Amino acid sequence: MPRQARLDAPGALHHIMVRGINKADIFSDDQDRRLFLDRLGLTVSAGDNAVYAWALMRNHVHILFRSGKSGISSTMRKLLTWYALYFNRRHRRTGHLFENRYKSILCDEDTYLLALVRYIHLNPLRVRAVKTVEELDRYPWTGHRSIIGKDKLPWMDIPSVLSQFGGSRTKALNEYRRFVREGAGQGTVKELTGGGLIRSQGGWSQVLSNQRRGNREEFDQRILGSGDFVHQVLKEAEERQVRQLKHQRSKKTLQKIVEEECAKSGIVRTELQGGGRRRVVSRIRAIIALRARTELGLSAAAVAREVGVGTSAITKAMAAAEAKVGPSD
Repeated sequence: MPRQARLDAPGALHHIMVRGINKADIFSDDQDRRLFLDRLGLTVSAGDNAVYAWALMRNHVHILFRSGKSGISSTMRKLLTWYALYFNRRHRRTGHLFENRYKSILCDEDTYLLALVRYIHLNPLRVRAVKTVEELDRYPWTGHRSIIGKDKLPWMDIPSVLSQFGGSRTKALNEYRRFVREGAGQGTVKELTGGGLIRSQGGWSQVLSNQRRGNREEFDQRILGSGDFVHQVLKEAEERQVRQLKHQRSKKTLQKIVEEECAKSGIVRTELQGGGRRRVVSRIRAIIALRARTELGLSAAAVAREVGVGTSAITKAMAAAEAKVGPSD
């Protein structure tokens, strides 16, 4: 069965898990870790993402962040490609560093944000890299130190985490630390390691209980959340896909309009797209823009990109053409 495409929803909470190929180490020393963190900070900031938690382990990484307008794919591709090239060059190795496909789970923020922040930051305790929460306070390779104020990472959204605990900063920090200590003995929490029906409902026994009561919820392996949350995410994903398909088809149709108008007027397409200012060229741009708006519903900006001038130039040309021939022509 083919793998499902990632749900790259802008503005959503994503739990990212990156592993070394064949469980191999992806960090050899602290220099590797520092450079990975530096690059993580640059890429998430450039993509307008908000990071809530992270942990660098020997052979894998956890990152919890809300994606920006461009989604997660671009950010993760830039981060992992850069780091793999750096690591191979520094350690004189070749071949893949990471598993071919990192794991991305879209999570219901209202339900899972704090649970995931704690779970991710307690990773070193679970694998005995540290023995106590007090040692974790001094451990430099999770975002926990930044939340408690012992390290400064401007690309982490610490206020959003602490605001979940209410009150003053001092009170919020105390509550956060208490929350972390309460989770220190949990061990692996399976429902926080992925998506799907069993994890979203808190275990197989809960699934059976709901089924006996006749409650059957929608689920997806890429999503951690209730049936209603899954339904909403999938609905929005479908709507985005439809919009993208329309945009792709419109672009092809816009190109056809450009070709038709150039052929009618005898203008070479390169002159049209190269910013030529001959009167006939400007007139054809205006005709193309009017057709694109009336036939395809495209914006002036979309037309401007296709014909090689600024949006304001297209807007003015459309206004002049409408004044001359009328908007319905």
